[in-house]
Amino acid sequence: MLQGSAVDTLTPCNFTVQTGCFSSHDSIQTAVASSCRSPIPIVACNLALSDKYLPVFPFCLPADGKGHPIAAPPLIREIAKHPVLSKVHLIAEPWDLGMYQVGSFPNWDVWAEWNGKYRDDVRRFIKGDAGLKGAFATRVSGSADLYHTHNRRPYHSINFVTAHDGFSLHDLVSYNVKHNEANGEGNNDGSNDNFSWNCGVEGHTSDGGVLDMRYKQMKNYLTALLMSIGTPMIVMGDEVAISHHGNNNWYGHDTELSHMHWPSQGDERRQGLLRFTSELIRFRKSCPLLNREHFLGPKDITWHEDNWHNPDSRFLAWTLHDTHNTGFGCVYIAFNAHPFEVKVSLPKAPQGRKWCRLMDTNLPTPRDFTPGGIAGVDAVYGVAPYSAIVLVSKQL
Repeated sequence: MLQGSAVDTLTPCNFTVQTGCFSSHDSIQTAVASSCRSPIPIVACNLALSDKYLPVFPFCLPADGKGHPIAAPPLIREIAKHPVLSKVHLIAEPWDLGMYQVGSFPNWDVWAEWNGKYRDDVRRFIKGDAGLKGAFATRVSGSADLYHTHNRRPYHSINFVTAHDGFSLHDLVSYNVKHNEANGEGNNDGSNDNFSWNCGVEGHTSDGGVLDMRYKQMKNYLTALLMSIGTPMIVMGDEVAISHHGNNNWYGHDTELSHMHWPSQGDERRQGLLRFTSELIRFRKSCPLLNREHFLGPKDITWHEDNWHNPDSRFLAWTLHDTHNTGFGCVYIAFNAHPFEVKVSLPKAPQGRKWCRLMDTNLPTPRDFTPGGIAGVDAVYGVAPYSAIVLVSKQL
Protein backbone atom coordinates (compact mmCIF):
# COMPACT_ATOMS: atom_id res chain seq x y z
CA MET A 1 0.00 0.00 0.00
CA LEU A 2 2.66 2.50 1.02
CA GLN A 3 6.01 2.42 -0.70
CA GLY A 4 9.07 4.60 -0.66
CA SER A 5 9.22 5.32 -4.36
CA ALA A 6 7.99 3.66 -7.51
CA VAL A 7 9.00 6.10 -10.25
CA ASP A 8 12.31 5.93 -12.04
CA THR A 9 13.04 9.67 -12.16
CA LEU A 10 15.71 9.23 -14.83
CA THR A 11 13.12 7.83 -17.24
CA PRO A 12 9.78 9.49 -16.42
CA CYS A 13 7.69 6.95 -18.33
CA ASN A 14 9.36 3.95 -16.78
CA PHE A 15 7.52 2.75 -13.65
CA THR A 16 9.02 0.22 -11.29
CA VAL A 17 6.88 -2.12 -9.22
CA GLN A 18 8.47 -2.85 -5.87
CA THR A 19 5.54 -4.32 -3.96
CA GLY A 20 4.99 -7.47 -5.99
CA CYS A 21 1.21 -7.15 -5.65
CA PHE A 22 -0.21 -3.64 -5.53
CA SER A 23 0.65 -0.29 -7.07
CA SER A 24 3.51 1.69 -5.56
CA HIS A 25 3.63 5.29 -4.46
CA ASP A 26 6.53 7.71 -4.11
CA SER A 27 5.78 8.62 -0.51
CA ILE A 28 8.96 10.67 -0.24
CA GLN A 29 7.18 13.32 -2.30
CA THR A 30 5.19 15.66 -0.03
CA ALA A 31 1.95 15.51 -1.99
CA VAL A 32 2.02 11.74 -2.29
CA ALA A 33 2.87 11.34 1.38
CA SER A 34 -0.06 13.57 2.30
CA SER A 35 -2.48 11.56 0.16
CA CYS A 36 -1.26 8.34 1.76
CA ARG A 37 -1.28 9.70 5.29
CA SER A 38 -4.47 11.74 5.44
CA PRO A 39 -7.07 8.94 5.25
CA ILE A 40 -5.40 6.74 7.86
CA PRO A 41 -6.35 8.68 11.03
CA ILE A 42 -9.89 9.04 9.69
CA VAL A 43 -10.15 5.29 9.20
CA ALA A 44 -8.67 4.65 12.64
CA CYS A 45 -11.16 6.97 14.34
CA ASN A 46 -14.21 5.90 12.34
CA LEU A 47 -13.61 2.22 12.90
CA ALA A 48 -13.35 2.92 16.63
CA LEU A 49 -11.77 -0.46 17.17
CA SER A 50 -12.20 -1.46 20.78
CA ASP A 51 -8.64 -2.76 21.11
CA LYS A 52 -7.13 0.19 19.23
CA TYR A 53 -5.77 -2.10 16.55
CA LEU A 54 -5.03 -0.73 13.11
CA PRO A 55 -3.17 -3.00 10.74
CA VAL A 56 -1.03 -0.76 8.56
CA PHE A 57 0.30 -3.86 6.98
CA PRO A 58 2.60 -4.77 4.14
CA PHE A 59 4.10 -2.85 1.34
CA CYS A 60 5.00 -0.07 3.73
CA LEU A 61 8.65 -0.41 2.89
CA PRO A 62 10.98 2.57 3.21
CA ALA A 63 12.81 2.59 -0.12
CA ASP A 64 14.03 5.23 -2.50
CA GLY A 65 13.43 5.34 -6.25
CA LYS A 66 16.01 2.62 -6.84
CA GLY A 67 14.59 0.31 -4.21
CA HIS A 68 17.38 1.02 -1.70
CA PRO A 69 16.44 1.15 2.01
CA ILE A 70 16.00 4.52 3.70
CA ALA A 71 17.16 4.71 7.29
CA ALA A 72 14.59 7.30 8.42
CA PRO A 73 11.73 7.45 5.88
CA PRO A 74 9.61 10.55 6.52
CA LEU A 75 6.19 8.94 6.10
CA ILE A 76 6.96 5.98 8.37
CA ARG A 77 8.29 8.38 11.00
CA GLU A 78 5.31 10.68 10.68
CA ILE A 79 2.89 7.79 11.21
CA ALA A 80 4.86 6.69 14.29
CA LYS A 81 4.75 10.23 15.72
CA HIS A 82 1.13 11.00 14.78
CA PRO A 83 -1.10 11.87 17.80
CA VAL A 84 -3.74 9.32 16.73
CA LEU A 85 -1.76 6.65 14.89
CA SER A 86 0.93 6.39 17.57
CA LYS A 87 -1.79 5.14 19.94
CA VAL A 88 -2.82 2.20 17.78
CA HIS A 89 -0.89 -0.95 16.95
CA LEU A 90 1.17 -0.41 13.80
CA ILE A 91 2.37 -3.60 12.14
CA ALA A 92 4.71 -3.87 9.17
CA GLU A 93 5.29 -6.81 6.89
CA PRO A 94 8.93 -5.86 6.47
CA TRP A 95 9.83 -7.53 3.19
CA ASP A 96 9.07 -7.28 -0.48
CA LEU A 97 10.77 -7.53 -3.84
CA GLY A 98 14.48 -7.15 -3.20
CA MET A 99 14.14 -6.03 0.43
CA TYR A 100 14.06 -7.93 3.74
CA GLN A 101 13.97 -5.86 6.94
CA VAL A 102 12.90 -8.28 9.68
CA GLY A 103 14.39 -6.83 12.85
CA SER A 104 15.61 -3.68 11.10
CA PHE A 105 12.42 -1.97 9.93
CA PRO A 106 12.53 1.74 10.93
CA ASN A 107 10.26 1.63 13.96
CA TRP A 108 10.77 4.46 16.48
CA ASP A 109 9.88 1.86 19.13
CA VAL A 110 6.30 1.89 17.84
CA TRP A 111 6.10 -0.29 14.75
CA ALA A 112 5.77 -4.04 15.27
CA GLU A 113 6.83 -6.52 12.60
CA TRP A 114 5.74 -9.78 11.12
CA ASN A 115 8.63 -11.98 12.23
CA GLY A 116 9.43 -13.98 9.11
CA LYS A 117 12.45 -15.55 10.79
CA TYR A 118 10.15 -16.96 13.47
CA ARG A 119 7.99 -18.59 10.79
CA ASP A 120 10.93 -20.18 8.98
CA ASP A 121 12.87 -21.39 12.03
CA VAL A 122 9.81 -22.84 13.78
CA ARG A 123 8.63 -24.59 10.61
CA ARG A 124 12.00 -26.17 10.01
CA PHE A 125 12.61 -27.32 13.60
CA ILE A 126 9.22 -28.93 14.10
CA LYS A 127 9.35 -30.82 10.82
CA GLY A 128 12.68 -32.26 11.93
CA ASP A 129 15.39 -30.34 10.06
CA ALA A 130 18.87 -30.65 11.56
CA GLY A 131 20.78 -27.85 13.23
CA LEU A 132 17.77 -25.71 14.14
CA LYS A 133 17.57 -26.14 17.92
CA GLY A 134 19.39 -22.92 18.78
CA ALA A 135 17.36 -20.90 16.30
CA PHE A 136 14.13 -22.45 17.58
CA ALA A 137 15.08 -21.52 21.16
CA THR A 138 15.77 -17.95 20.11
CA ARG A 139 12.40 -17.61 18.38
CA VAL A 140 10.21 -19.12 21.11
CA SER A 141 11.94 -16.99 23.78
CA GLY A 142 11.08 -13.70 22.09
CA SER A 143 13.60 -13.16 19.27
CA ALA A 144 15.73 -10.87 21.42
CA ASP A 145 18.39 -10.96 18.72
CA LEU A 146 16.00 -8.95 16.53
CA TYR A 147 13.93 -6.85 18.91
CA HIS A 148 15.81 -6.31 22.17
CA THR A 149 17.07 -2.88 21.11
CA HIS A 150 16.25 0.63 22.32
CA ASN A 151 12.77 0.54 23.88
CA ARG A 152 11.33 -2.30 21.82
CA ARG A 153 9.41 -5.01 23.64
CA PRO A 154 8.69 -8.71 23.04
CA TYR A 155 5.23 -7.89 21.67
CA HIS A 156 6.83 -6.06 18.74
CA SER A 157 7.56 -9.53 17.35
CA ILE A 158 4.43 -10.75 15.57
CA ASN A 159 4.99 -14.50 15.72
CA PHE A 160 3.30 -16.64 13.09
CA VAL A 161 3.58 -19.97 11.32
CA THR A 162 1.14 -19.21 8.50
CA ALA A 163 -0.24 -15.98 7.02
CA HIS A 164 -2.74 -14.70 4.46
CA ASP A 165 -0.56 -16.00 1.67
CA GLY A 166 1.34 -19.27 1.55
CA PHE A 167 0.24 -22.69 2.77
CA SER A 168 -2.52 -23.03 5.33
CA LEU A 169 -1.54 -24.94 8.46
CA HIS A 170 -3.23 -28.07 7.11
CA ASP A 171 -1.37 -27.80 3.81
CA LEU A 172 1.92 -27.13 5.59
CA VAL A 173 1.76 -30.70 6.95
CA SER A 174 0.14 -32.21 3.83
CA TYR A 175 2.25 -31.06 0.86
CA ASN A 176 5.96 -31.06 0.14
CA VAL A 177 5.56 -28.75 -2.85
CA LYS A 178 3.06 -26.13 -3.99
CA HIS A 179 0.19 -27.03 -6.32
CA ASN A 180 -0.83 -23.74 -7.93
CA GLU A 181 -2.10 -25.03 -11.27
CA ALA A 182 -5.52 -23.43 -10.69
CA ASN A 183 -3.88 -19.98 -10.81
CA GLY A 184 -3.25 -20.24 -14.55
CA GLU A 185 0.48 -19.50 -14.40
CA GLY A 186 1.85 -22.98 -14.92
CA ASN A 187 2.57 -23.43 -11.20
CA ASN A 188 5.25 -20.74 -11.48
CA ASP A 189 3.66 -18.31 -9.02
CA GLY A 190 3.93 -18.55 -5.23
CA SER A 191 6.93 -19.32 -3.08
CA ASN A 192 8.97 -22.50 -3.47
CA ASP A 193 10.48 -22.11 0.01
CA ASN A 194 7.67 -23.49 2.15
CA PHE A 195 9.61 -25.62 4.67
CA SER A 196 6.73 -28.07 4.67
CA TRP A 197 6.45 -31.83 5.17
CA ASN A 198 3.57 -33.98 3.95
CA CYS A 199 4.03 -36.66 6.67
CA GLY A 200 4.42 -39.41 4.09
CA VAL A 201 1.76 -38.80 1.43
CA GLU A 202 1.38 -35.84 -0.91
CA GLY A 203 -2.03 -34.22 -0.56
CA HIS A 204 -5.34 -35.62 0.61
CA THR A 205 -5.37 -39.15 1.98
CA SER A 206 -7.54 -41.55 3.97
CA ASP A 207 -4.52 -43.19 5.62
CA GLY A 208 -5.25 -43.00 9.35
CA GLY A 209 -1.61 -43.07 10.39
CA VAL A 210 -0.70 -40.20 8.09
CA LEU A 211 -3.70 -38.18 9.25
CA ASP A 212 -2.81 -38.76 12.90
CA MET A 213 0.70 -37.49 12.25
CA ARG A 214 -0.57 -34.45 10.39
CA TYR A 215 -2.95 -33.43 13.16
CA LYS A 216 -0.21 -33.96 15.73
CA GLN A 217 2.11 -31.72 13.76
CA MET A 218 -0.58 -29.04 13.49
CA LYS A 219 -0.96 -29.16 17.26
CA ASN A 220 2.83 -28.93 17.61
CA TYR A 221 2.92 -25.77 15.51
CA LEU A 222 0.05 -24.22 17.44
CA THR A 223 1.72 -25.13 20.73
CA ALA A 224 4.99 -23.49 19.67
CA LEU A 225 3.11 -20.38 18.57
CA LEU A 226 1.03 -19.99 21.72
CA MET A 227 3.89 -20.90 24.09
CA SER A 228 6.29 -18.37 22.55
CA ILE A 229 7.15 -14.98 23.97
CA GLY A 230 5.80 -12.30 21.61
CA THR A 231 2.48 -11.61 19.91
CA PRO A 232 0.93 -14.73 18.31
CA MET A 233 -0.93 -14.46 15.01
CA ILE A 234 -3.22 -17.26 13.79
CA VAL A 235 -4.91 -17.31 10.40
CA MET A 236 -8.67 -17.89 10.51
CA GLY A 237 -9.36 -21.45 9.45
CA ASP A 238 -6.13 -22.99 10.70
CA GLU A 239 -7.93 -23.90 13.93
CA VAL A 240 -10.19 -26.21 11.91
CA ALA A 241 -7.57 -27.42 9.41
CA ILE A 242 -8.89 -25.76 6.25
CA SER A 243 -7.10 -26.70 3.05
CA HIS A 244 -6.40 -24.82 -0.15
CA HIS A 245 -5.42 -28.10 -1.76
CA GLY A 246 -1.72 -27.28 -1.82
CA ASN A 247 -2.19 -23.86 -3.43
CA ASN A 248 0.09 -21.37 -1.67
CA ASN A 249 -1.01 -18.31 -3.67
CA TRP A 250 -4.78 -18.66 -3.48
CA TYR A 251 -5.79 -15.14 -2.42
CA GLY A 252 -7.20 -14.18 -5.82
CA HIS A 253 -9.79 -16.97 -5.90
CA ASP A 254 -13.43 -16.59 -4.87
CA THR A 255 -14.16 -20.29 -5.12
CA GLU A 256 -14.21 -23.40 -2.99
CA LEU A 257 -10.42 -23.10 -3.01
CA SER A 258 -10.51 -20.00 -0.78
CA HIS A 259 -13.80 -20.29 1.10
CA MET A 260 -14.06 -21.07 4.79
CA HIS A 261 -15.22 -24.63 5.45
CA TRP A 262 -16.42 -25.32 8.99
CA PRO A 263 -16.11 -28.90 10.26
CA SER A 264 -19.19 -31.05 10.59
CA GLN A 265 -20.14 -32.40 14.00
CA GLY A 266 -19.01 -35.85 12.90
CA ASP A 267 -15.54 -34.70 11.83
CA GLU A 268 -13.75 -35.70 15.03
CA ARG A 269 -10.25 -34.71 13.94
CA ARG A 270 -11.18 -31.17 12.90
CA GLN A 271 -13.46 -30.70 15.89
CA GLY A 272 -10.66 -31.96 18.12
CA LEU A 273 -8.20 -29.47 16.64
CA LEU A 274 -10.70 -26.66 17.24
CA ARG A 275 -11.07 -27.69 20.87
CA PHE A 276 -7.30 -27.98 21.32
CA THR A 277 -6.69 -24.54 19.82
CA SER A 278 -9.42 -22.93 21.93
CA GLU A 279 -8.01 -24.38 25.15
CA LEU A 280 -4.48 -23.38 24.17
CA ILE A 281 -5.56 -19.79 23.56
CA ARG A 282 -7.46 -19.73 26.84
CA PHE A 283 -4.35 -20.90 28.70
CA ARG A 284 -2.17 -18.38 26.89
CA LYS A 285 -4.41 -15.51 27.92
CA SER A 286 -4.37 -16.63 31.56
CA CYS A 287 -0.61 -17.14 31.85
CA PRO A 288 1.40 -14.10 33.04
CA LEU A 289 4.65 -15.89 32.24
CA LEU A 290 3.82 -15.74 28.52
CA ASN A 291 2.22 -12.29 28.39
CA ARG A 292 5.35 -10.30 29.10
CA GLU A 293 6.15 -6.60 28.87
CA HIS A 294 9.90 -7.23 28.98
CA PHE A 295 12.35 -9.72 27.54
CA LEU A 296 13.34 -12.79 29.49
CA GLY A 297 16.20 -12.50 31.95
CA PRO A 298 18.46 -15.30 33.26
CA LYS A 299 16.17 -15.92 36.25
CA ASP A 300 13.03 -16.10 34.12
CA ILE A 301 13.97 -19.19 32.10
CA THR A 302 16.01 -22.38 32.46
CA TRP A 303 17.06 -24.26 29.35
CA HIS A 304 17.35 -27.98 30.10
CA GLU A 305 20.00 -28.42 27.50
CA ASP A 306 23.71 -29.23 27.28
CA ASN A 307 23.81 -30.31 23.67
CA TRP A 308 23.37 -27.02 21.82
CA HIS A 309 26.03 -27.60 19.20
CA ASN A 310 24.94 -31.06 18.09
CA PRO A 311 23.12 -30.53 14.74
CA ASP A 312 21.48 -33.94 15.07
CA SER A 313 19.77 -33.02 18.35
CA ARG A 314 16.10 -32.23 17.77
CA PHE A 315 14.85 -32.15 21.36
CA LEU A 316 14.46 -28.97 23.39
CA ALA A 317 12.97 -28.36 26.84
CA TRP A 318 12.77 -25.30 29.06
CA THR A 319 11.06 -23.99 32.19
CA LEU A 320 9.52 -20.55 32.56
CA HIS A 321 9.78 -19.43 36.19
CA ASP A 322 7.27 -17.37 38.13
CA THR A 323 9.93 -14.84 39.17
CA HIS A 324 7.35 -12.13 39.92
CA ASN A 325 5.47 -14.39 42.35
CA THR A 326 2.15 -14.13 40.58
CA GLY A 327 1.03 -17.42 42.11
CA PHE A 328 0.62 -18.97 38.69
CA GLY A 329 3.48 -21.41 39.13
CA CYS A 330 6.14 -22.52 36.65
CA VAL A 331 5.60 -23.88 33.15
CA TYR A 332 7.68 -26.69 31.63
CA ILE A 333 7.68 -27.02 27.83
CA ALA A 334 9.34 -29.69 25.69
CA PHE A 335 9.43 -30.39 21.95
CA ASN A 336 10.64 -33.63 20.40
CA ALA A 337 11.21 -33.39 16.65
CA HIS A 338 12.97 -36.77 16.52
CA PRO A 339 11.31 -39.81 14.90
CA PHE A 340 11.79 -41.68 18.19
CA GLU A 341 10.69 -41.26 21.80
CA VAL A 342 12.88 -39.24 24.15
CA LYS A 343 12.76 -40.11 27.86
CA VAL A 344 13.44 -36.94 29.79
CA SER A 345 14.07 -36.49 33.52
CA LEU A 346 11.85 -33.66 34.66
CA PRO A 347 13.31 -30.87 36.78
CA LYS A 348 12.23 -30.75 40.38
CA ALA A 349 8.99 -28.81 40.83
CA PRO A 350 9.12 -25.69 43.03
CA GLN A 351 8.75 -26.30 46.74
CA GLY A 352 5.19 -27.08 47.74
CA ARG A 353 4.17 -27.81 44.15
CA LYS A 354 3.96 -30.76 41.76
CA TRP A 355 4.06 -31.07 38.00
CA CYS A 356 0.71 -31.57 36.27
CA ARG A 357 0.29 -32.38 32.61
CA LEU A 358 -1.53 -29.62 30.78
CA MET A 359 -1.09 -31.04 27.31
CA ASP A 360 0.59 -33.73 25.25
CA THR A 361 0.09 -33.51 21.50
CA ASN A 362 0.63 -37.25 21.14
CA LEU A 363 -2.55 -38.04 23.06
CA PRO A 364 -5.97 -38.26 21.38
CA THR A 365 -8.74 -35.73 21.93
CA PRO A 366 -9.73 -34.79 24.61
CA ARG A 367 -6.73 -36.15 26.54
CA ASP A 368 -4.36 -34.02 24.48
CA PHE A 369 -5.33 -30.96 26.55
CA THR A 370 -6.59 -31.05 30.16
CA PRO A 371 -7.66 -27.61 31.44
CA GLY A 372 -5.99 -26.99 34.78
CA GLY A 373 -3.65 -29.93 34.28
CA ILE A 374 -3.83 -33.55 35.37
CA ALA A 375 -1.73 -34.79 38.30
CA GLY A 376 0.34 -37.93 38.47
CA VAL A 377 3.28 -37.06 36.18
CA ASP A 378 6.23 -39.42 36.65
CA ALA A 379 9.75 -38.14 37.29
CA VAL A 380 10.75 -39.44 33.84
CA TYR A 381 8.44 -38.52 30.98
CA GLY A 382 8.50 -40.27 27.62
CA VAL A 383 8.01 -37.56 25.01
CA ALA A 384 6.71 -39.33 21.91
CA PRO A 385 8.17 -38.83 18.41
CA TYR A 386 7.15 -35.53 16.80
CA SER A 387 5.26 -34.28 19.82
CA ALA A 388 5.21 -31.56 22.46
CA ILE A 389 4.26 -31.44 26.12
CA VAL A 390 3.41 -28.62 28.51
CA LEU A 391 3.42 -29.12 32.29
CA VAL A 392 2.34 -26.64 34.96
CA SER A 393 3.38 -26.62 38.61
CA LYS A 394 0.37 -26.80 40.92
CA GLN A 395 0.20 -26.47 44.68
CA LEU A 396 0.16 -29.73 46.65
